[in-house]
Amino acid sequence: MFLCVFRGKKVCLSFEQTLFLITLGFLAGGFGSIAGVGGGIIITPVLALFFHVPLREAVAASLAAVIATSTAASSVHVERHVTDVRLAMTLELTTTIGAAIAAIVSAYISHRAIAIIFVGFLLYSAWSMLKKQLHATKANVVAETNWEVGNPYQVKNYPAGLGVSLIAGSVSGLLGIGGGPIKVPMMYLIMGVPLRVATATSNFMIGVTAATSALVYYGRGDLRLDIAGPLVVGVFSGSILGARLAPRIQTKYISFLLIALMLYLSCQMIYKLATGGFR
Repeated sequence: MFLCVFRGKKVCLSFEQTLFLITLGFLAGGFGSIAGVGGGIIITPVLALFFHVPLREAVAASLAAVIATSTAASSVHVERHVTDVRLAMTLELTTTIGAAIAAIVSAYISHRAIAIIFVGFLLYSAWSMLKKQLHATKANVVAETNWEVGNPYQVKNYPAGLGVSLIAGSVSGLLGIGGGPIKVPMMYLIMGVPLRVATATSNFMIGVTAATSALVYYGRGDLRLDIAGPLVVGVFSGSILGARLAPRIQTKYISFLLIALMLYLSCQMIYKLATGGFR
């Protein structure tokens, strides 16, 4: 049993609930580090849909888990020289601004509005990545699959990347996802970064983005340690495993896995919106 005090009241989780959160964190951390999305894209909707946690508390717990994902996964990717640290530091200039602003205004936005924003960006990201995969030429697929550390690539469209990073930070602050589901497609589709580099760079960035928002949620009293604690334990372990498995997985499988997950979660949230599940 995990016991803590939340907003002046003693709250506790059963052993089964704690084990569920650790398992959820492990799976989300493993997938998040492979896809570069931090696991928040899984944790926030699962806590809201299946654990019945209020959205703002789910977002706060998810942000804590995203920080753990970034810490564990980025250490592996940086050691392998896959992360583009210069690109990450440049994009974080606008991402952290968006994250801080969104975390502050989230207290004045309804749960239903946050859920609608979440569904919109999930569907758009899934469509963009699917279109990229369907229209990829054989030569591009081979080049992406055969990309190795040290191979040159040209980063382009910095102004667009900075603009989208501002949006990614805002979405992170509202939804607790670290901005990875927007940053990875943006670096891959707009800036011409190889998908493996994009996922590694996103893992490096999302911790800073999430920390910026998490401080605001913590100061406001939305962070439940009984939920965040088990999640972080699972996420940290899963992220290290996922980061070590990532080089062995073809990038097209990462793309389709991410697309499938985004479509599934968007459908679940649309159903809950239609049935009045978010207020």
